[in-house]
Amino acid sequence: MEEGALVSQSTESDPGEHFVCLIIITRIDGDLKTQIDKLWLEVNSLKEMQALQTVCLRGTKIHKKCYLASEGAKHFHEANEDCIAKGGTLAIPRDNDETNSLRDYGKKSLPGVADFWLGITDMVNEGKFVDVNGMALNYFNWDRSQPNGGKRENCVLLSQSSQGKWGDEVCRTVKRYICEFLIP
Repeated sequence: MEEGALVSQSTESDPGEHFVCLIIITRIDGDLKTQIDKLWLEVNSLKEMQALQTVCLRGTKIHKKCYLASEGAKHFHEANEDCIAKGGTLAIPRDNDETNSLRDYGKKSLPGVADFWLGITDMVNEGKFVDVNGMALNYFNWDRSQPNGGKRENCVLLSQSSQGKWGDEVCRTVKRYICEFLIP
């Protein structure tokens, strides 16, 4: 049968009644596969956007980011893995405005919590603090005499009591945290 063949068939009960079907035989070739792949990418993108909107509704949207406070405390690596599993990273303030917004959200969402993890570390190269994606930072907000932990303290926290200033801390310390999600 050729592509686009028209088939007519009578029914057994009434030989005069005909069903007309257009049978389209389509081979899965490059064009169709490409279209299907594009559709799947679009569906997955829409799912990600829906998940991001849910996060923004549960947390807060600031600038081009959504923040979501943790429900429990974890050490740095577990906190980072939890944020990644949700589609984000530990929060990484990139300027004073983001630091202040993050500090304010932390006060509101984590009442009574003195400090929380940020997505910043110097585990790979002592004294060279980078974000959890390994990208260099152009902004720092260290508290007086910080960082001061040497090779022992490689993970960074935001201190509520120091008005959002940063300090370095032992990564195995259990703390609350805030996840960050970039809005495309």
